[in-house]
Amino acid sequence: MQVVVCSRPGEMALVERPTPPLAPGEARVAIRRIGICGTDIHAFGGNQPYFDYPRVLGHELGGEVVAVAADVDPTLVGQAVYVIPYLHCGECRACRQGRTNCCQALEVIGVHRDGGMAQTLNVPASHLVPVPGLSAEALALVECQAIGAHAVRRAQVAADELVVVVGAGPIGIGILQVARSRGARVAMVDTNRDRLALCRDALGADAVWHAVEDDVSVEIERFNDGALADVVFDATGNPAAMNRGFDFVGHGGRYVLVSVVKAEIRFSDPEFHKKELSLLGSRNATREDFETVTHLMASGDLLTEPLITHRGRLQELPTLMPQWCAPDSGVVKAMVTLDAEPGRVES
Repeated sequence: MQVVVCSRPGEMALVERPTPPLAPGEARVAIRRIGICGTDIHAFGGNQPYFDYPRVLGHELGGEVVAVAADVDPTLVGQAVYVIPYLHCGECRACRQGRTNCCQALEVIGVHRDGGMAQTLNVPASHLVPVPGLSAEALALVECQAIGAHAVRRAQVAADELVVVVGAGPIGIGILQVARSRGARVAMVDTNRDRLALCRDALGADAVWHAVEDDVSVEIERFNDGALADVVFDATGNPAAMNRGFDFVGHGGRYVLVSVVKAEIRFSDPEFHKKELSLLGSRNATREDFETVTHLMASGDLLTEPLITHRGRLQELPTLMPQWCAPDSGVVKAMVTLDAEPGRVES
């Protein structure tokens, strides 16, 4: 089978590998779509924590089950599925508490072990979820939107609260859509005016502000009757932005760091205590968050098509990845297509 390997930062190659046999409990997925996410971009750039090279990237995956091990339900074969890429141990304290997203021994497909930038991938059948009626592209976008859904659930966002999302990439957009489904008012902050326009015009953001050209704290207070935000989410992956986000949170508010960076995050302790802020980390997602996303997709309350700005094929990835990672690329979400059979592309 054909596989794209990131051998070192900035370098990818298309190689041939034998298809590995199925282990007990596994199913083989023919990959149909791969979403390129911030983790892939950071790994390609050498800026991703928890990462070793060489590695096959890819964990936003939509595909079709083509084979199963002898101990797996054979009716899974032929079904369109998304992949839950977080492989948890099931035994540590976090897992026993239902917080499988931050398992002590967590392995993420495409990060800690080889991922789905390949024609097929063997996956524990327990981590495959069939969803009839969703397109292959929608299935490939479930995971990144589930990260946003988890952050919203972790922050306990409520109706009529003002939510400010800093970073209008795919995860920030997921936060926007899930928070609005809860009845919150949502404002987006970014340095890219095209992304801000997308959030306002296509995805229903209540307000958008430029992170540099607008005085964001003043704009929040003006929009929110003199108060700062009830909840602020950082989805930038930028340490300076993560530090600055404390300034946007109002008294009694919550600040949720969805981004993960190789850096120290600093804040003023007197300001933190004066406001009695709650500081939360949000990592990955649980099955509940995935289900939230697929329900919202099915109801039309979470849109995916506006996110996809760039497309390419698996064989083109070594050339396309440097272009997509360029700061001026205009990428919101790049989607990789694999043919179901030679000469035919599934919708």
